[in-house]
Order: sequence, then C-alpha cells, then structure tokens
Amino acid sequence: MSSGKSQPRGGPPPERQINLSNVRAGALARRAAQSQPDTKDIPDEPWAFPAREFLRKKIIGKEVCFNVENKTPQGREYGMVYLGKDTSGENIAESLVAEGLATVRREGIRGNNPEQARLCDLEDQAKAARKGMWSEGSGSHTIRELKYSIENPRNFVDAMHQKPVNAIIEHVRDGSVVRALLLPDHYLVTVMLSGVKCPTFKREADGSETPESFAAEAKFFTESRLLQRDVQIILESCPNQVILGTILHPNGNITELLLKEGFARCVDWSMAVYTQGAEKLRAAERAAKERKVRIWKDYVAPTANLDQKDRQFVAKVMQVVNADSIIVKLNSGEYKPIHLSSIRPPRIEGENKDKDKRFRPLYDIPYMFEAREFLRKKLIGKKVNVTVDYIRPATTGGETGNFPERTCATVTIGGINIAEALVSKGLATVIRYRQDDDQRSSHYDELLAAEARAIKNGKGLHSKKEIPIHRVADISGETQKAKQFLPFLQRAGRSEAVVEHVFSGSRLKLYMPKETCLITFLLAGIECPRTSRITASGSQVAEPFSEEATLFTKELVLQREVEVEVESMDKAGNFIGWLHVDGMNLSVALVDGALSKVHFTAERSSYNKTLQSAEEVARQRKDKIWANYEEKPTEEVAALLSEEKERVAKYRAVFVTEITDELHFYAQDVETGAQLENLMETMRAEIAAQPPVEGSYVPRRGDYCIAKFADGDWYRARVDKIESHPSKIHVFYIDYGNKEVLSSTRLAPLPPAFSHKTLAAQAHEYAFAYILVPQDEDARADVVDCLVKDIHNSQCLLNVEYGTGSGCPYVTLQFNDSKDDVGLSLVKEGMVMVEVRKEKHLQKMVTEYLNSQESAKSARLNIWRYGDFRADDADEFGYSR
Repeated sequence: MSSGKSQPRGGPPPERQINLSNVRAGALARRAAQSQPDTKDIPDEPWAFPAREFLRKKIIGKEVCFNVENKTPQGREYGMVYLGKDTSGENIAESLVAEGLATVRREGIRGNNPEQARLCDLEDQAKAARKGMWSEGSGSHTIRELKYSIENPRNFVDAMHQKPVNAIIEHVRDGSVVRALLLPDHYLVTVMLSGVKCPTFKREADGSETPESFAAEAKFFTESRLLQRDVQIILESCPNQVILGTILHPNGNITELLLKEGFARCVDWSMAVYTQGAEKLRAAERAAKERKVRIWKDYVAPTANLDQKDRQFVAKVMQVVNADSIIVKLNSGEYKPIHLSSIRPPRIEGENKDKDKRFRPLYDIPYMFEAREFLRKKLIGKKVNVTVDYIRPATTGGETGNFPERTCATVTIGGINIAEALVSKGLATVIRYRQDDDQRSSHYDELLAAEARAIKNGKGLHSKKEIPIHRVADISGETQKAKQFLPFLQRAGRSEAVVEHVFSGSRLKLYMPKETCLITFLLAGIECPRTSRITASGSQVAEPFSEEATLFTKELVLQREVEVEVESMDKAGNFIGWLHVDGMNLSVALVDGALSKVHFTAERSSYNKTLQSAEEVARQRKDKIWANYEEKPTEEVAALLSEEKERVAKYRAVFVTEITDELHFYAQDVETGAQLENLMETMRAEIAAQPPVEGSYVPRRGDYCIAKFADGDWYRARVDKIESHPSKIHVFYIDYGNKEVLSSTRLAPLPPAFSHKTLAAQAHEYAFAYILVPQDEDARADVVDCLVKDIHNSQCLLNVEYGTGSGCPYVTLQFNDSKDDVGLSLVKEGMVMVEVRKEKHLQKMVTEYLNSQESAKSARLNIWRYGDFRADDADEFGYSR
C-alpha cells in the first residue's frame, strides 16, 4: 500500500499505473496509427467518456491511497484506490459502479469476499435506479465525435477571435507543448505556448528520446498542474500550421510560472502574438535569471560588471552622431557615446552607384536625414534617462569592420522610448538575434511591435512612396559660389540655420534649411584662441584655452537651431557674421566667458558696446585668457596710449616680393636681406656639391623642403597641398611669398642647416591700411595690375598702422624715392574707396584719405566715373571690408 506524494527533490517522482480490480468501464476512442493507413479510428464505447470524466473530476490533483491485489506477468497491476491517506476514504471503484459508469466482473468473484459482494450490490442498485449505462437507450449520446485534425488551422484560430475556449489537457509532450481537447466540439489539437520554449526531448535515430537539461522537470511541472485539468485556452496565432496559445488555469498562467521558475525562456518569434502582456513574460524571465534558477544556473547578466550608477543614469544629450548613436554629458562632466539598443539606422543597399560624386551618408542614405532630424529635435540639449542594456565588445577586422566598445542602452525622455519612436516612424529597423543572445534591448518586444506597426502602415523605410532626396550644396571653401550667395544672405538679415559642426570656438559649419546648403561661418567681432594649425612659419600648437573655447561653443550651439547675420566673407569663401542662439549672441557669450577677446573690427558693429562691456567684466575677473592680465599698462602700452593723440610713423625699409589677388603683399625686411643672401648662396653651393636624387623625396602636407623654381635655382618652400596626381604639389616659397604647382621631381628635402629655425621665413604678409578691398573681380584686378607696375620687386618704406588681430598687419607703404603714400595714390586715382577708422590717433590720416577720395570723386576717376554710387549700396558694387 502506498500514498501519492508531492514532487521530491532531484526531479519528478516515479509513476505507477493502477487498474481498478473487479470492474470494467468502456474504452475511450483511439486514433488510427498514422504508420498503418489501412486501420481506422476507433470511437468511444457508450458511457466511456462520462466514466473518464467522473473519475477525472473525482481524483485528479487529489491525494489517494491504493493497494495492489494482483500483478500480471506483463507487469499490469490491479488493485483498489481510495481518496485520502488511507483505506477509510472513498472507494473509487465502488463510486463508479454506484453511478452506473462501470460494470462488475462477476466471473472472478468469490462469495466470501465482502468487498466484491459490495460491488455486486452497488451494481444491482444502479440497475434498479437506471443510472448511467443502465438507463434507457443505447448510450449513443455519450459517444464523442472527436476531430483529430483541422482542415485549415489558421482560419480555425482566427474564427475564435482570441476568446477563451474551454478545454481539457489530455497530454503534455514537454513543458511548453500540450495536447488539448477543445470543448464543446471535441477538437483534439496540439498547442504550443506563445512566447516561451521549454527544454525538449530530442528523438534519436533509434527512436529513443534524450532529454535536454531540465526537460523532464519542466514536463512534470506542467503535468502536475495541467494534465487532465479543466482550463481555458486563448488560441492566438497559427504560423506554419503550429497553433500558438496561452493556457489559463484558475490558479494562474502556466506560461508565466514556467518562466518564473526557470523552466523556460522567452522566444521572440512567438512573443509578438502573446495577448497577456509580453512585458510580464520578460519580467518573469528576468526574475529567474537574477535568482539563477534551473536553466539559468550559470547565467551572467550583460551588465553584471557595471555599478548601479553606471547601469542607470540621467544625462544631457550633446550631439546626435547617427540615427542610432548619441553623445551625452554625465553629471561628472564626462562625455559618453551611447548607442540605442537593438536598432539599426537606415543604410544603403549595395554599392554607391555614383562613384564620381562624394558620398555623404547624412544626405545620400534614404531616410538618414529624417532620422537624424527626429533625434536632433527631440533630444539636443535635453536631459534623458539612460538604462544600459549591454556592452558590445570592440571588434577588429572581419566582415563587421573595426568598431570600438559600444555602450548600448534604452534612452527615454518624458516616458517615451526614443528607439521605439524611431522604429514606429519607420526611421530605423530592429536587429534580429540568435535565441540565446541575451545582449538586446530591455524593451525588445515593444521594438518588434513598433516595427510591425510601421510595416503595416507603410511608414518611412517601409513606404512604397518615392524615396525623399536631399540636394544639399556644400559651398564651404567654394569662393565663386560663396561670392554669388553673399549679397543674398546680406539682404536676408537674420537667417535660420542649424549648426552641423564646430571646428573651433569661432569657426562653424552651418546648414541653411531654406537655402538647402552648407556654409562655413566665422564669428565676427572677436579674436578666439586658435586650435593647432599649419602656418607660413610651420606647424603651430593650439593656443591656450582653444580647446575650452571649442567645447564652450559646442555645448551652446552644436546641432541647435540658430539665427545668423552675415556681414561679409573672407578670401577663402567663409562667411563672417553674428550668430544668435536662444536670443544670445555667441560672440558676446565667448567674450563674457573669458574665452575670446574683442577684435578691432567690432568697432563698426552695433554689438561693439556690448562686447567691450563684456570684455571689461572678464578682464576684471582675471579669468582664463585674462588670468595674467595686469591693469597697470606696460611701458610699451603706456607709450602707445600717450601717443594716441597723434599718429607716430616709424617707417622701415622693405623689399616687396609678391602681390596677391586679394590685394595683400609679401615683403622682406631689407635689414635681414644680407642674411638671406648668404644662406641662399651657401645652400645652393651645398646642393651643387651633392645634388638630390630625383624622385627620392616623398612630400607631405606641411613639410618644409627645397623647390626648383622656373629660373633653375633652388629655394626654401613649404608643401601646402598635394593633389591625387603625384605630379601636382602646391608649394609656398617662404622667403618670397609666391606659390607654384610643381612635380614632386622638382622637390627635395630641406637640409637642416638651412631650415626656418636657422633663419625665419623672410616673406611677411601685409594688407593696406585705410582702404577697402574691391570685391568686384575686374576692379580688384585693375588695382593689382597698378601695384605690380609700381612696387613689385622694388624697395619701399613700411609702417604698421593698426592692430594685426587674427590676420596680417595693416600698413601704409611709401615709394622709396618720392616718399609718396602708395595706398593714398590709389585713392587719388579713384581705384579704391576709403575705410573710415574710428581711432583718435588715426583721424589725421583718415581725413587726408577722405579728402583725396572727394577729389577723385569730383573728377569722376575710375570707380567714380558714374558718380557717387554709395547711396545705392556699396556692397552690391563690390566694395566692402
């Protein structure tokens, strides 16, 4: 005699099949063997199913006691089963007979056995009472019309409209697959639990089954709770003839229980159809992983090595790098790149067809610009919640290329998951993973659902409409295009723009949405610390606080919507003007932050007073660039201040070697001319003694070298540009100021004894003071021709008139013999207009220049031949600073 017990430790308990002694009930229906096509299905015998149901409802899930009375040679055991812990409980066989659901086997009854005699009495009473099989009729109404297969499972599932169907679980194949009898129509169907998968039993070639780890335990877990229980099933989907569903029991949802106890894992392909809330399944799985139970006993979380503060934090978005990547600023001030978990940005299929055109991913990949703009408008400058989902390790080589380690996270703002919003608009797609890959978004199911909606509604990447094309012209460095565009921007006043890139504190790249073009923009009125660069005297390191100024500008304006006022442009095609963000002038902000000084050109601006005031406050604070500022002027500055009332001329002899198209000129100091001649003589003698091997020198941009000029002599030079063709090397002759494009065979290394460190570059760049450079090409060419005739390759006298700022010094130049002012001569001849300076000590010179301008105007010379055009618009006639 033995009693059924609960599950022991170490796995499922052993099973025993007990056949009730001395009674017989009808046989249940059996399906024909699939391997034997000639056999037929066997239906229920009358009253067989009611007997099974009576017994099922009576004892399933209850504790019973049994004794074995007989055992056949085949191992079949016969005995009595009692409800409860001992034989005092209800005798199950007697109950069946009393209800007329079983007959007594009288042929083996002994007269002296009281239990057998009682069974006969109970059968006689059932007959008399016409119970069960003893009632009138054949009992055909108790025979089920079983349906073993469904012709169209998908239509069948759809017809249920996901409403709960009453059912009995007839068989448990494994923890997540059952055979169920659907009531009242008696469909016998196999149902796989939606959203999960348990360990299974693998069928071997010899027909035996090998259980995966925890497969037997998972099967028993489901059997002990559902086998032959009354349940409700929600039929949710039918992909590939497999019916997916959720089984609901009064005591709970078996799907969630399996996950919670570590008997199952979530599966993505069927998670989408689960109707009871996918987040509940993920939460149950997460709880099992944290407890490391059963199939998760060796589990290591993707963020296990991270501190809690590094797993979840609040940060400010500083830049949108890509449609799936942003840079945030932590509370510590550190910048951290974050990738949005489990999504892929738009990408181009195949190779770029137009190989002659420079590929620009932001504009050339369909929907990349829309995705970037969505993120930019939603996130830039805002605080977001970041939850790190996993760390993707760095990769080197291979098909995936080289990528640094990536922190992948779910980013939310105002409760909105940004990745989900991107996907729902069709601006990104969801990455598919292997089932055992746990490195994915903590909201992966929501991403899949969002993608399904986007596909259904034809959004973005999933749209059948024509792909949006962005024709954005980049006129950065395109001098001719910039000149054509300048008057338009000047007349426009304040124009809307988006800051695409920050090169330095005062140099930016802007996207002009109305004009659909990119421009380089320089902040007017300030002199910002320069970043590292290559100049005529060689590579120069970054000036102090240049990095701080760049970072300051980035934090204020990068990828923000701003307004710009364009005033002018420089010779390289860069626009100069004022930039406003949230009502703040960026030039003023840099000066106020002690990261820039006021440039003398600000004097002509309406912002000059604000800039000067901000600079004075910054100076008083002695912060950053003003840290070493002394209020008491040095003797040199004091002398200058004392002389402000009257200009002091200190002319020195120079030799003009080059005049540029921009009306600048290069000159050598006569005082150091002998040193240059000696150096050149010695250098050429050494080269003649040991000629360089032709073609042995490989030029690099910024290198100092020697170059063979058209006259056959070697000169010191600097490599400014290397074109793709090796025969096109742009060089700058550092002692003369002229430029030339040469073949690399006409270049050689500069001997160290003759480097620019031994004798500095002798050609110095200057600009004419008190005059405006004509922007009109023809007018400017006339002035250049005139200067070439008058002063090129001749000795003159030079005086620096006012501050150099960030460019070259502004000077006056006198003819060596007559001592006449070269710039004033140009004004007298009506070749140029006068720039009015406001410094008090320069007023005498300005007055002289203005008087000469009036004389030229009265005489209608050159540019004044049609009278005074300035009342119309000097800028449009090509005369501006």
